[in-house]
Amino acid sequence: MSRPVIGIIGNSYLINDQYPAQAAGTMNCEAVAEVSDCLPAIIPSSPGFVTVAELLEAYDGFLFTGGRPNVHPEEYGEAETEAHGAFDRDRDAIALPLIRELVRRGQPMLAICRGFQEMNVALGGSLYPEIRDLPGRDNHRMPPDGTIEEKFALRHDVTVSPDGPFARIFGASVVRTNTLHGQGIKDPAPGLVIDGHAHDGTPEAIYVEGAKGFALGVQWHPEYCAATDPVSRPLFEAFGDAARAWKAAKVRRAGQARYQSTAAS
Repeated sequence: MSRPVIGIIGNSYLINDQYPAQAAGTMNCEAVAEVSDCLPAIIPSSPGFVTVAELLEAYDGFLFTGGRPNVHPEEYGEAETEAHGAFDRDRDAIALPLIRELVRRGQPMLAICRGFQEMNVALGGSLYPEIRDLPGRDNHRMPPDGTIEEKFALRHDVTVSPDGPFARIFGASVVRTNTLHGQGIKDPAPGLVIDGHAHDGTPEAIYVEGAKGFALGVQWHPEYCAATDPVSRPLFEAFGDAARAWKAAKVRRAGQARYQSTAAS
């Protein structure tokens, strides 16, 4: 059987500040291809190009990536302010309803950084526009200077519940991660479990309680060095296993449908 196909949610991007493009980081593709052992396919996140219904049928799982623009605060009932930063309403229009449908269907999804925040908003939660402005919170943003290795360096621990899905995947309840985000969860969505926190209380790992399928999100960037990082690798492996299970079930359903059609004729 061919590899499952993972839809990687892209971002609007200007090449040389002029030429419009839809992009996703190479490290996302590497993690999906090399660690999840799935076929990566970048999705242009605009309702002018794709529909949620088409995406659900075309892909076996979805990776909701990080991105510079933030979810628009109107999506969680708040007014736009300067602190909320830049937005991508086209991505909002695709990612948020897609997440809701994935949860409903039990189709695999892994949400990273902005995707983590989209997951919360899509299911009815809200966000803080700037974590570093909250009393007692650290600055979780990407360091402004340094090499890629320095920007994605492991910077803090994340503690997850010892009996939750992340501890089962990681084989530990405390893991070391990078941190490259400005916003974060304010009010968690109904049914969304905050399963992991940074040392300052910032939510870092979430899952959907009672989900029919793989529905996990992390605030950090596990796609960086996913093949060698002891936390990232088992996470992407588990995601790949879920996508293979989904595809196998889809193939069985299609076979049963063909058999029933043939028998009826």
